[in-house]
Amino acid sequence: MNNKMMLEAETKIAGTEKTMLDFWKWGFSNILTNNLRGIFAEYIVGSALGVVNQSRIEWDAFDLVYKGKKIEVKSSAYIQSWHTDRFSKVRFDIGEKKEYYYETYTYSDEPKRHADLYVFCLLKEKDVKLINPIDMTQWEFYVVLTKELDQHFPKQKSISLSSLNKTTQPSNYEQIKIMVDELCI
Repeated sequence: MNNKMMLEAETKIAGTEKTMLDFWKWGFSNILTNNLRGIFAEYIVGSALGVVNQSRIEWDAFDLVYKGKKIEVKSSAYIQSWHTDRFSKVRFDIGEKKEYYYETYTYSDEPKRHADLYVFCLLKEKDVKLINPIDMTQWEFYVVLTKELDQHFPKQKSISLSSLNKTTQPSNYEQIKIMVDELCI
């Protein structure tokens, strides 16, 4: 199977009567888990920008490419799948990373922020009974140029929501493309 091949829901799992849809429902239905919420956030942003025409690449130096700009997508939420009696602190990873080169199986020498801009995705619902990650009205999106992060938070590994609010304003799903387009000029 080709790594970049996009599977179809009806694709049979060889040697079984099961399909890929059966697997996806079993393994990837709880979008509140940290890893799936992050991947779902990448998909949300990619779909808003119209760039989900190929499979995502795990461990890439950035998540999406739109109009030649590299985009890093980060997510956070007040409620987690393992929710306890209090909300999680909203923080987003902005730490510098080494880039992995798939052709040579090596990493870059110096860590840095590889994207041109970041889209921070906050699943903002605070009611456990109402939270629904596939409801776009429960999300807020913050778009920031990497050069702004480098200027204001050069060595920080993460950024809080209050710090983020000092650099940009939240937008909704329909505004993601508008915000990214404005910054990509």
